[in-house]
Amino acid sequence: MNIERNMAKKVEMKIDLILVGKTTGKLFDTGIHDYVDRIGHYLPFEMTIIPELKNTKNLTEDQQKQQEGELILKRIDSSDVVVLLDEHGKEFRSIELSTWLEKKQQTTRRLVFVIGGPYGFSPAVYSRANEKISLSKLTFSHQMVRLIFVEQIYRACTIIKGEPYHHE
Repeated sequence: MNIERNMAKKVEMKIDLILVGKTTGKLFDTGIHDYVDRIGHYLPFEMTIIPELKNTKNLTEDQQKQQEGELILKRIDSSDVVVLLDEHGKEFRSIELSTWLEKKQQTTRRLVFVIGGPYGFSPAVYSRANEKISLSKLTFSHQMVRLIFVEQIYRACTIIKGEPYHHE
């Protein structure tokens, strides 16, 4: 009996984190890049930085969200699973996030997380999103959210692999 050797290879999920505006502050930048490097040992991870809009003083909040939204949507493919980091999103414990991420790895080719600008997301970005998650009921600066988020993704990866980083 011949066994089929050309079985479809499991496609490794890639995570892309889209950010509006560059990270300011050396401490945040160093911490973020440390965790991004660590995540890279577990799965492909990339950060895409959308430059901040110029002359925002001449724009309303809605105009700013709309223009940022257009730039965000240009970086998203139709097959991507898009998750917004949003204060109204689902909250997870770290163990729950790791379970959620592990399930996504089985069904998703490219998982795109988006951290929006200072006023949030445009209606078009909300419409395109598959899910929303929240890191906390507390409000954090956009700089802190970036660091906390990449640490949580790293933590989820170590939980999935059964490594001793997380203590329950």
